[in-house]
Amino acid sequence: MNIATRVVPSEWIRHPFVARVTRFIDLSAADHDSLRRLIESELTVKKRKDLVVDGYEYRKLCFVEDGFAARYKLLHNGKRQIVNVVLPGDVVGLPGGILEKATYSVTAVTDLKVQTCSLDAYVQLCYQRPQFGLMLSWLAVEEAATYAEHLIDAGRRSPLERLARFLLEMHARLAMVGRAEETSFDLPFSQEVIGDALGLSLPHLNRTLASLRAEGLIAMGGRRIELVDVSALRRLAHFQPLTLARIPAYRPAKVN
Repeated sequence: MNIATRVVPSEWIRHPFVARVTRFIDLSAADHDSLRRLIESELTVKKRKDLVVDGYEYRKLCFVEDGFAARYKLLHNGKRQIVNVVLPGDVVGLPGGILEKATYSVTAVTDLKVQTCSLDAYVQLCYQRPQFGLMLSWLAVEEAATYAEHLIDAGRRSPLERLARFLLEMHARLAMVGRAEETSFDLPFSQEVIGDALGLSLPHLNRTLASLRAEGLIAMGGRRIELVDVSALRRLAHFQPLTLARIPAYRPAKVN
C-alpha cells in the first residue's frame, strides 16, 4: 500500500502532541506516517525521576502522551526555580536537545508516558520534509511567548495576578489537547511545585489561593480546579490566550 493512501490510526490522531500541532499545520497521511516511523521507543518515567539532567547532553525529543513534569533549575543554595511545567502534548528536548548540554533539568511530577525519537532522526526528516522544521519553529515561538509571560509574572505581576494567570494558562494548554472541560480541569501539582513555578513561598501561595476562593473566582476539590468566573480571572491576570497563526500552505513559485 502506498504511504499516501494509508489510514492514520485513530489512537495516533488522539495523541496530545498531534492534537496540538494540527491546530496550526495540516498533516497528510504520509506526514503522519513519517512522524510515527521516527518513534524509537515508548517510555514511562516514574514520578520524581529526572528525564533530563542539567549540564548533561540530551539528544532526544520526547512527545508527552500522558502525565505532567516540570522543567527546572536547581541553584547552589538548594533553591529550585521551575521555569515551565510540561503537560500532555508538550515536547521534552526543546530546547535541551538542541543545546550542546541541557541547561535545565526535567523531572516527572506524575508518572510520565512519552514516545521518543533521536534529534538526529528528526533533523533528517526536516531535510526531507521541511514542514516538520517549520512545525518545530512554531512550537519554539509558542514556548518563547510562554516564557515571556513568566518573565512578566516575576517582574511585574502581583502574587494574586500570577496565580490567576497560571491557572488560566494551565486550563488553556490542557483544553488545547482535549484534557480539560469548559471551565474545569485536573491539576496534579503540589503546592510546592506551583510555588516554585511562581516564585512564591508555601504560606504566601496558600494565602493567595484562599484569596481567589474567597473572591469567588475559583473552587478547588482535591486536584480538581474549577474556574468559577473566567472573565474576572482574565481581567485580573490581563490574560490573553496564545493562539498560533496557521503555517501558510506551500505554494510553488510561478515559472515565467
